[in-house]
Amino acid sequence: MATATPPAQTPVAPVQHRSVAPNAVLAAALLGFVVISLDAFVVNVALPAIGNDLKGGIAGLQWIVDGYTLTFAALMLSAGAFSDRVGASRAFAGGLALFTLASVACGLVTEMWMLVAARLVQGVAASLTMPASLAMVRQAFTDAHQRTRAIATWTAGGAIATTVGPAVGGLLTSAWSWRVIFFINLPIGIIGLLLLRRAPRSPRRAAPLDLLGQLLAILGLAGLTIGVIEGGARGYGEPEVIGAFVLAAVAVTAFLIVESRQEHPTMPLGLFRLRPVSMSIAAGFAVNVAWYGTIFLLSLYFQKVLHQNAFVAGLMFVPATALVAISNLFVAAKVIQRFGPRLPMVVGQAGTVTGLILLLFVDAGTPPALVALVAVPVGFAGALAVPALTGLLLGSVEAERAGTAAGVLNTIRQVGGAIAVAVFGALVAGQAGFSAGMRISLVIAAVVLGATTVVTLSV
Repeated sequence: MATATPPAQTPVAPVQHRSVAPNAVLAAALLGFVVISLDAFVVNVALPAIGNDLKGGIAGLQWIVDGYTLTFAALMLSAGAFSDRVGASRAFAGGLALFTLASVACGLVTEMWMLVAARLVQGVAASLTMPASLAMVRQAFTDAHQRTRAIATWTAGGAIATTVGPAVGGLLTSAWSWRVIFFINLPIGIIGLLLLRRAPRSPRRAAPLDLLGQLLAILGLAGLTIGVIEGGARGYGEPEVIGAFVLAAVAVTAFLIVESRQEHPTMPLGLFRLRPVSMSIAAGFAVNVAWYGTIFLLSLYFQKVLHQNAFVAGLMFVPATALVAISNLFVAAKVIQRFGPRLPMVVGQAGTVTGLILLLFVDAGTPPALVALVAVPVGFAGALAVPALTGLLLGSVEAERAGTAAGVLNTIRQVGGAIAVAVFGALVAGQAGFSAGMRISLVIAAVVLGATTVVTLSV
């Protein structure tokens, strides 16, 4: 679900040994990953409070979420190669420092556009920090068994952060202010950077960078998101909105042409010719459409329709997000080992569709606890599908391409979440009203996920 797909393990490069404490390195990497994962969800329940304070409409709230998610997703394509070029420890230190400073800026803003700009910077920093954090763990633990346990701990940190994110965001917003959800990153970042002093200096590797492909990917995603969000706010006939869609179309077309001719492309298009790979990526996209879209919708629904405060709204997500962690950490691996990846992919996607359909029947008179219970299948079943589709993807490519394939999967999953927030936000802000827009959004998510479920069954 919200947790990142760890790239496939590669041989650990030699490092410059100094007074290295592997557990300190793991702690630093874990804090970096946790704070990135936390920020993907902690903001959602604070959106109404932010909108009231900064006087922003739905479009501004969409950008607060998508500004972070889109830059994170787009730059993930090159983040691994950049980390290799400068060294994982340097990339992590720079990314975590930038993330911490951007978080402080988020807490100090006085205008909506300032917050969106700071969230964009947070997304850039997150894309630097995430792959570098895992690389540092690999380098610090030379024993294969210890390294496996360390990576499992790293993965669990992201799952736990996802679980507590909405509740923490709601508690801090209700007890103090939405600004505290950003200020809390300051001590975490400082501790992480201090722990980093015990990390080895990572080696540098001449990894190729596809800068043109990366730029076109950013322009394409930005144009599409601007078109959807601003079209929902201003109308799709406005020249600026039409221009954004044209930019997206031109950039995506150019991206595909460039990637097909590059010797070292950011996104190797040949991967999509492998049916298990393309199926896994499509399913990952659809699952994130459902999950990120549902979190965004329900965060607003609990407060705008059911009139709950931010803390109660955050607590309403705990059953679903807790089962995400349980499914990721304890259930999925056993099911995959026994039945292979396809069955849990089908069950996970179909279960999520079931949860989306059940949510269609909630209204202003539905008790909040019942809404929270109905949302559980969306979290649990989706979390069953993601490890399975990741395993299928990594098992379908050569070992030397596994890291690239995982990076493409992570990017497209995040893009799915960003597009869901853009489209669903435009629908709930439309003339039909919030409740009608929410139902249309849930139907869209169910149809998209239903289609990938059928594809999984047929391949």
